[in-house]
Amino acid sequence: MQAGNHSADNLELHKLVAKNKFGTFFGVSQEIFDKVWSKLTAADSNSVVYISMEIGADPDVFHPIKDTLMDLEKTDSMDSNTKQFIKKLFHGPEKIPCYGGGLGVLAGDTLKSFADCRVPVVAVSLLYRHGYFSQIVDSKLGQISQTVEWRPEDTPGLYLLHDPDNPEKPLQIEIPFFNEYDQETMAEAQVWMKMEVNHSLDYFIPELLLDFSLADNPIPIRDAAGQLYNSDSSIIKATQRRMLGTGILPVMEAIGITSSTLHLNEQHGVVVALQLIAEELQGMLKHSNLCEASEEQIFAAADKVAKRLVYTIHTPVKAGHDRFNKSVYAGISHKSCRHILELLAHDDESPHSYNFTTLAMRVNRTANSVSRLHRDVTHKQFPRFAQKITAITNGVHHLTWISDARAELFDSFPELAGWRDNPGVLQNAKKLQHNKQFRTYLLRAWEKDSEILYQYINSMLLLHRNEMTSTWIDPPNHYSNIIDDTTRLTPDVFTIGFARRFSTYKRADLIFDNIDTLCSIALKNNWPINFLFSGKAHPADEPGKSVIKLILDYQKELHVKSKGLVNLIFIPNYDMQIAKVMVAGVHAWLNNPKRPLEASGTSGMKAALNGVPNLSIMDGWWVEGYHDGLTGWKFGHEGPVDEADLSESPEALLYAEDSASFYEMLPGVLEEFYGDSSHSRLIDKAIMNLSLNIPIFNTHRMAAEYLQKYQLKLPATLQARMDDFAALYNSNE
Repeated sequence: MQAGNHSADNLELHKLVAKNKFGTFFGVSQEIFDKVWSKLTAADSNSVVYISMEIGADPDVFHPIKDTLMDLEKTDSMDSNTKQFIKKLFHGPEKIPCYGGGLGVLAGDTLKSFADCRVPVVAVSLLYRHGYFSQIVDSKLGQISQTVEWRPEDTPGLYLLHDPDNPEKPLQIEIPFFNEYDQETMAEAQVWMKMEVNHSLDYFIPELLLDFSLADNPIPIRDAAGQLYNSDSSIIKATQRRMLGTGILPVMEAIGITSSTLHLNEQHGVVVALQLIAEELQGMLKHSNLCEASEEQIFAAADKVAKRLVYTIHTPVKAGHDRFNKSVYAGISHKSCRHILELLAHDDESPHSYNFTTLAMRVNRTANSVSRLHRDVTHKQFPRFAQKITAITNGVHHLTWISDARAELFDSFPELAGWRDNPGVLQNAKKLQHNKQFRTYLLRAWEKDSEILYQYINSMLLLHRNEMTSTWIDPPNHYSNIIDDTTRLTPDVFTIGFARRFSTYKRADLIFDNIDTLCSIALKNNWPINFLFSGKAHPADEPGKSVIKLILDYQKELHVKSKGLVNLIFIPNYDMQIAKVMVAGVHAWLNNPKRPLEASGTSGMKAALNGVPNLSIMDGWWVEGYHDGLTGWKFGHEGPVDEADLSESPEALLYAEDSASFYEMLPGVLEEFYGDSSHSRLIDKAIMNLSLNIPIFNTHRMAAEYLQKYQLKLPATLQARMDDFAALYNSNE
């Protein structure tokens, strides 16, 4: 995808190098760098700090600087510094594995849209030297977790900031930790910065990543710093959250960030609220013994701090809400902190725990869910705070997730001119509904993306087959035992994609609940079906890992009982690059969680941005994206939220009812694909997705809705542009 208006022919490379007292950076001009930096450090505090436990922004799926310089071949005339930047850009690693799934990818997409829209935002997260984890899949053993090894030093667009007073040393911040005896231990973090540069190279969002994996830090800190969502113990999990939350104010001070608003992307960083409350109490008490603060003083301080915080909750699932036993938290926090938590993080269901979701819900000026249905569920879960909980439905970054083939198509029709800067332009796709040329080219773009996907799948299957003799891994796919030059999978077969975190409530195995029925549908009309599945289960989630093993075990039975018509393929080590190939290349995107436990579900949005129809339970975003069947299909239970069972227990997951609904619907879906060689009805749904869903489910619109909560004062032209994005959709209507 062409990144912007620049080209290697007219770009002076030295103008893409910028410097300040923290280092030298590549990708924007000095003028742009200074402009961004000055906004974030201005005395008016007119900016936002976006706080997230994970940020997914791999350079291999969105790379505007690289795209701009793609035609550049000669580097002889460059100075050595620029040459080094270029070398790293084109030959450095293309993964930053500091994300685990949808929450992190959403954070990355959000920050990209802030950059595109030129909104003054800086992000804070943690840097994990061992990332999340690398997934190996063995047909007999299932998922095997392997430690990720990566070097941030070699990664393009990632910079270790320098100490302004001693440029030979990295910038470091100090964080106090306490044991159960209130004895203080200092931990240090060095600060990395990823530059999230926009597609026109005229703005960027700094992502500040705190790296606690320093040799001089206490072992418990280094253990917590190693891997995202390390759950070897409750103390490590609690320490990770505290590292993020307590690092925010020190890194703001060290760099000079003056932002008045802090946005919590989930509750993971909510300890920052405790720090701000402590500062307020010290001012009230005129001393630092906060244990002497009264309930009234604590509530008053919390109310004042709340005016600075915006909070987004992402899940109704209890496992996604941070609760820590009081005895565990006593080992890492001061008694004054626990004095505040007793009031603000009380858990009625578990009085021996602190509930950090309750704390985040209590201390904010505005809270939001991530879809309309999720808003209603959140009201049910937190009735005390229902009045201030609104909906801001999630979106995805259209420039990241629309495939190159689709982007080239959009560029070719004047009705869609300007879609890169304004995804709302895709509303005009409905004007092309009966344009034969557009329909033909859309089908060709889809077929091209399907060919790319199947090239990847067949190469993977052959690789796994060849590895049988060189490794101890049994191929994760039964089809690796079958594939040869005459039996490769082909993109003309109806292909259903499913890729997300493997958790029991997401029910990845739902549609295989009755394999005989599923195979009979294929056999009756000689309709082949390929199911492409991918995703990871958290290493500590044994039930989730068991679902992956079930998927592997179903493969041979499906192939045999369907006489080769139904094939189930598992793609290991799911990441953003695999996701981008899948969402553009499949013919339908499957999502079948137990309603209403899927708060949003952004993978289906990525498919819709490519015109791919969804085939989904009416949960999360799909309630808003279904449009009475114009954009895809629905199946399964649709009970009211006020009667919903939020249990994740196996007996409450509605397998029989919802799988039967899927089997009832599937023949009609296959008829639409195989009943017409021109795929007319499928193209109708694709165009309706472009027209109806792209203008809604994009992070430009989502960023504009958040901007209404941020209370920033923007230049009139920028404010008008953001108002236009906000007008594309109102999540609360």
